[in-house]
Amino acid sequence: MHPVAKSSAAKSSAVKPRRRASRATAPKPYHHGDLRRVLLDAALQLVDEGGAEAVSVREAARRAGVSPGAPFRHFPSRDALMQAVAEEAQRRFRAEIETALAAAAPGDPLGRFRCLGLAYLRWAMRNPTHFEIISSRRFFEHDKAAAISRDNAELIELTEQALAEAFAAGQLRAVDLRQVQIAGRALVYGFARMNIDGHFPRWGVAAPEAERTAEAILYLFIEGIASRL
Repeated sequence: MHPVAKSSAAKSSAVKPRRRASRATAPKPYHHGDLRRVLLDAALQLVDEGGAEAVSVREAARRAGVSPGAPFRHFPSRDALMQAVAEEAQRRFRAEIETALAAAAPGDPLGRFRCLGLAYLRWAMRNPTHFEIISSRRFFEHDKAAAISRDNAELIELTEQALAEAFAAGQLRAVDLRQVQIAGRALVYGFARMNIDGHFPRWGVAAPEAERTAEAILYLFIEGIASRL
C-alpha cells in the first residue's frame, strides 16, 4: 500500500500539493554535534514550508548556521539531501502504520486492513508535501534508495497479507483476491494523490472535510468487499 509511483514524471509537470502550515521552529544554529541531523531537520522544515522545490543544500546550510560548503561532507548533492528527507518521511509514515496495526484487534484481518488504510490516508492527508516526495520519482533517485524500496515492499506485503487472511477467513465476498488487493491500493493511493493534485474542490469536498471523506470512502469500500455471512 506504499505510494511509490511506477513510472517517472517530468520534473515540471506535477501540480504542487497544498501546503500545510508549519508548526516547526527554526533549527538552532549549529555549534557542535550531529551536523547531518541539523541539516536534515532544516530540509524537512523547508519541505513543510514550501514543498520539495524549496529545498536546497545552500538554504539548509544557511538555516543550520554553517558555511555553504559545510554540508557537502554529508550531502554532496541536492539529490542526496532529498533522499535523506524521503527516508525520514518514509520512517514517519511507517511508524504511523505500525502504531495503527498494533491497535488492531487480533483475529480480524479485515479490521487490520481498515486500520492500515486509515493510517495511510490520515498520514498522507496531514503530510501532503512529505507524501508527495515519497510517492513521486521526481525528487531523488529511487533506484539508489534501497531502504525506501525495501520498506515499500514490506508495506505492500502487509496490505496483501491482511486481505489474503481476510479472504481465507471468509471475510470477503469477492472471488478474485488479486483484484481486491489492487483496488485497495488504488483507493488509498488515488485519494491521497487527488488531495495533492487539488481535485477536491471540483468534487465539492472542502479542505476541512477531506479527511472525513477519505475515511467514509474507505469504509464504503470495505462494506462492498465484506462477506454478508
